[in-house]
Amino acid sequence: MALRTIRIQGDPVLTKNCRPIAEMTPKIKELAEDMLDTMYEANGVGLAGPQVGILKRIVVIDVGEGPIVMINPVILEASGEQTGDEGCLSLPGKAGTVTRPNYVKARAFDLNMEEYEIEGTELLARAICHELDHLDGHMYTEKVVGPLREVTYEEDED
Repeated sequence: MALRTIRIQGDPVLTKNCRPIAEMTPKIKELAEDMLDTMYEANGVGLAGPQVGILKRIVVIDVGEGPIVMINPVILEASGEQTGDEGCLSLPGKAGTVTRPNYVKARAFDLNMEEYEIEGTELLARAICHELDHLDGHMYTEKVVGPLREVTYEEDED
């Protein structure tokens, strides 16, 4: 498909709340495919609608186990704690220490608008929390403890 432009921190679209997706359309399917292509091209593990300028509740994630598309996602449960480095495609070259739940259970819709639940630990839990924050206009930098650090491209996570 096509690569989309990733919005960088400071872009007002990254601070806005996203609207739910009411129905699956060819444009939404194309958006999901474009988001996956864009995420892979940028060596990320997740990407949310606002990061490509679309204020819709859609995220894509791949932590190495295959692509996940989440439409209208909500976190149902979260427990435990993990603290580690986190980066973001909307803030390239930077990372910071963030504490997130170590376990997350979420509900979302797939590309057929069929509801499903997903459970994740460690990186997947972190990615789900990180991407869903974007849908509500928040970036990981709001949760960073200590200073942001310069990192090499290969270390960026989002």
